[in-house]
Amino acid sequence: MSDVLNNKVADSGIVTIDLASLLPANDFVLFDIKPFLFMELILKEKDFRAALPTTDWTKFQDKIVGIVCSVDAIIPMWANMLIVSALNPYAKAIYFGDENKAREQQLLESITALNTEAYLDQRVVIKGCGDKPIGASAYIAITQKLRPVVKSIMYGEPCSTVPVYKKK
Repeated sequence: MSDVLNNKVADSGIVTIDLASLLPANDFVLFDIKPFLFMELILKEKDFRAALPTTDWTKFQDKIVGIVCSVDAIIPMWANMLIVSALNPYAKAIYFGDENKAREQQLLESITALNTEAYLDQRVVIKGCGDKPIGASAYIAITQKLRPVVKSIMYGEPCSTVPVYKKK
């Protein structure tokens, strides 16, 4: 009788992708338009244009920035464009929306940029749980990205998976 234990999961050749590992580690900060509004209601172009150059943009250096307005006000599109124009030399990335929306967009960009050569004809498990919340759009995007090249796609953990796709 053999006393050697074999790890069948490790020996299976299954490749695991943790989508959370595709999230950048940069700090996140919000740029709130609210302080630039007149009476927290109206954005006056002249005042807004005058206030932007006086803003300390260095606090956004190498950060991921989400542009939001924390009050219910109508913000013209050109205002967001002016903010991005001012932030661009400082921020690592700029998105419209809160941290969750920005992180989701970043994850989708990372999936789009993913080199699929390493997954050619592989059995792949997309990790299903972790410390960081991953939205459905990321699972949809990774499935679309990998399906043309992999042998199979599964969801979950290598020891307990749900089959998603198998090449015929």
